[in-house]
Order: sequence, then C-alpha cells, then structure tokens
Amino acid sequence: MYPNVQAYDRGVMFSPDGRLYQVEYAKEAVRKGATSIGIVADDSIALVAHKNILEPLAIPSTIQKIFRVDSYIGATYSGLVSDGLHVISMVRNKTQSHRMVYNETESVETIAREISEELQMATQYGGIRPYAISLLIGGIDKEPKLFEIEPGASYLGYKADAIGSGKKIAEEMLVKGYRDGMKIDDAIALGVGIVKKINEGKLTENNIDISTIRRDTGFELFSTEKIAKYL
Repeated sequence: MYPNVQAYDRGVMFSPDGRLYQVEYAKEAVRKGATSIGIVADDSIALVAHKNILEPLAIPSTIQKIFRVDSYIGATYSGLVSDGLHVISMVRNKTQSHRMVYNETESVETIAREISEELQMATQYGGIRPYAISLLIGGIDKEPKLFEIEPGASYLGYKADAIGSGKKIAEEMLVKGYRDGMKIDDAIALGVGIVKKINEGKLTENNIDISTIRRDTGFELFSTEKIAKYL
C-alpha cells in the first residue's frame, strides 16, 4: 500500500505500482459507451454500431456512429461523443492530407499508427487528459484490414472486434460466429445479431448504423430502408 495514492489521480503520471489512473478512467468511459463492431469479410469490411438514443425527442438522423474517412476507409467509436467526433475529424484530416500529396488512399495500418501516436500524446503530458474513446478503423488497401485503437494509445489488428459496453459478450459471439472468408451479408447479420443480443432485441433502423467497405464499390453507409432489411 502506497501513501498519497490520490496524488497520482490528479494528472497523467504513473503511480508507484505502475498504473495510469486517468487512462483507466478513460477505458471505463469506453466500457459505458454504445457497442460498435467491425468484421473482416470476403474482400470487404462490415461495421455495425448501436446508437444509444436516450432523449425521447432526439432526431435519430442527427446521431451518427459510423463515418466515411476515405473512399475505402471507415471508422466508428465508442465512448465520449465529443472525443469521438474530434478524433474522427483528426483521422479524416490525415487521410485527406495524404491523398492531396500522393493521390492515393493511405494504408489502414498507417492511419491506425498515426492516430495512435496522436492519442499517446494525451497520456504523456500534464494539463491534458486521455481521449475517452476506443476507435475501430476498417478499410481496404492491398487487403481488408481492421484495427482497434484504445485510450492507452495502443493499436492492434483484428479479424473481428467489438468495443463499448457489450465488448465481452460481443467478443464471445464473434469467436463462435466468425469464420475466415465469410460473405459480407453474413458478416452484417452476425454484427446485427450481436448488437440485438446486447440490447435485448430492442433495435430499430433508427438506432443502429451499418456500413460496408467493398473493393468494387468502396465505403457505403446504409440508409434506414436498407438497415431495416437486416433487422
């Protein structure tokens, strides 16, 4: 037991037992966020994200959880909304700068690494706090790729992954339901089924976002009419 443990709770600094409390708090905020899922399918990526609409008079179309980053890249987040929107804007700026200079889509792993480096800065200096989000970035360069970036600023590639409040249940279902080379419709059905399970079946076309990234058509964010076909 160390004296004055609360002193390490007031900024981004290591406690004597090697913990960063502010990073742990950011991870807790992510665990309370709405569930988002990414799945690598046959030459494509599926992204499925729940929109946790708490206000009865809110307009669902003004809430977005999946975003087009580039022609063949999409992203979704779980955690603090303001942080999520800021980081999505950061991702877009970096990919568009790369396209302007090189006239090509930046590789998915390079984007994940660059954003991870940006998030790492918030775990290193006093006076700022870590970003309270986890981010899924999916896209196609030479092949379909999916990466998760967590509040501690580490990133890792996945065949299928989940972030947010239902992460544990979602990961268990992904392990059972995922298979290499699965068709994109099967991947969407798996993601929707997981979100439905986590939310006890309470899903409509207005509180879920679905998108695909295909090699032939690129990024597509589904309309409510198209989403309804998968519910």
